[in-house]
Amino acid sequence: MLKHASMRRLAVFALVLALVSACNQRGGSASGGTVEKPAIRVAIFSAVDLATFWLAQEGGYFKAEGLDVQADTGASGQEALTRMTNGQDDLALSTYTLFFLAKNNGTDVKLIADATSASPRSNELVTVPNSPVKTVDDLDGKRIAISSKNAASDVLTRSVMRDHGIGTEKVQWVPMPLPEMGTALAQGRVDAAYQPEPFLTQSAKIAGAYPVIDAASGSTQGFPLTGFGATGKWVQAHPKTMLAFQRAMLNATRAAVDRARIEPLVVRNAKVDQDIASLMVMPAFGSTLDARRIQRVPDLLQQLGVVQTKLDASSMITPQASTG
Repeated sequence: MLKHASMRRLAVFALVLALVSACNQRGGSASGGTVEKPAIRVAIFSAVDLATFWLAQEGGYFKAEGLDVQADTGASGQEALTRMTNGQDDLALSTYTLFFLAKNNGTDVKLIADATSASPRSNELVTVPNSPVKTVDDLDGKRIAISSKNAASDVLTRSVMRDHGIGTEKVQWVPMPLPEMGTALAQGRVDAAYQPEPFLTQSAKIAGAYPVIDAASGSTQGFPLTGFGATGKWVQAHPKTMLAFQRAMLNATRAAVDRARIEPLVVRNAKVDQDIASLMVMPAFGSTLDARRIQRVPDLLQQLGVVQTKLDASSMITPQASTG
């Protein structure tokens, strides 16, 4: 009798395992239910801002939600955004300034999850000893390196100069890739440069660069920098997939408070030297989107004349998942 009961329990246990396995194969998530699209592609660009994304991948947080997430790495946030909007990829990591500019130009883009905000001393305007720029007051009329026009580097630089009463009309803006700015400073091709981490620490090492002013200070303190987005059409067709992605990112962001889990990911995936990774200031990682905080981005774009009409952040933010 006991033998038969034991065999029945084993049979029930085997059935449960089979059901769980089948659920996972069909894209079942940790919170129950089935995602519409288990295998998704996320357009990214190599940046420290992706530390929580890499943690979600390598730490099993996506897998726990029934997702197989593949990264499609491009050269910039603009390239990532383009790959998402043309349907090549499902989601994209990009800067909030670019998301709002796309919206302003008529693209139906939605914000899925937060990624990073500027933490103190993680985004700075820097100079070098042989530059004519010594203080923030010297920036007027100088050559300033930015990643691209109307990107976060441009917007934050202009905002902090405005906060200090410094005009930007005579500035010679010099767009270039972030990794090249340290060398450009050392060679005297620019007088100052906007540098986020890890380029900030790298420029200090290779060119003796030092801060002129924190670019995320004054009205841009704690400024939202990057997030994940998708098209409105994709969000409408994949609501469960979107929520599963949000839950995975939320859990990874909670785990990211342990810097020891983040540094190896930055070294391996962002190709940052270990000594740089150990010294650099990390951005503030986030996941859940708050409309009032994100509204700061389009408001600043309007104040600087980048966009002419008010954009409503709340209309772009999708429902946010909670893990309890």
